[in-house]
Amino acid sequence: MENKAGAKAHYLGHRERLRRRVLDKGPESLSDYELLEFLLFGAKPRGDVKPLAKALIARFGGLSGVLAAPATDLGALSGMGDASVAALRVLPEIARRMALEEVQKKTVISSWDKLLSYCRITMAHEKVEQFRLLFLDKKNQLIADELQQRGTIDHTPVYPREVVKRALELGASALILVHNHPSGDSKPSRADIEMTREVKSVAEKLNIQIHDHIIISKSGHSSFKSLGLL
Repeated sequence: MENKAGAKAHYLGHRERLRRRVLDKGPESLSDYELLEFLLFGAKPRGDVKPLAKALIARFGGLSGVLAAPATDLGALSGMGDASVAALRVLPEIARRMALEEVQKKTVISSWDKLLSYCRITMAHEKVEQFRLLFLDKKNQLIADELQQRGTIDHTPVYPREVVKRALELGASALILVHNHPSGDSKPSRADIEMTREVKSVAEKLNIQIHDHIIISKSGHSSFKSLGLL
């Protein structure tokens, strides 16, 4: 009984020390695995979660890898129940919504860095290609952000007429195309360039401007406009 009581006192004392450090020194004072511990406290009110937090870091290669991991992959790790998986999966969504708030109701062109940050948070760690559309009004303010297609690890089918049809439905005057390269190389492929030209050709006939096509990867991003491809 003494050993169990001692173990209980140990993990409770550890949790309280982490909470006190956050309050006194801020969350930046915590290491990566300690941040994960903190997220797991609510899901696991009893027991020492430090070994699990360290196992997550080791399994997924770092904090960003853990938070980007699919629920199925997280749940496959010993010690990760539904409550723990949910606790970790909700944080990226909070970050995405915070980043989205930073670009909503503002002129996107003048908030370009915040837009790129939002795109990185949303897509950089996806394991398959996604094609998103950012719809802008006449003031270049964001009307909507929609995931149009989800593909494979290296291909996403895009249908120019469907892109323009949706823009007309929303009353958009301009578009920013965004997709990710799970390979980590943000350089546009020949297929990316040809698809962008097709979308631009269809859109311009209906007075819809294509501001840019951004490719997001873990290592950075590429802008068609900056590369002279638009």
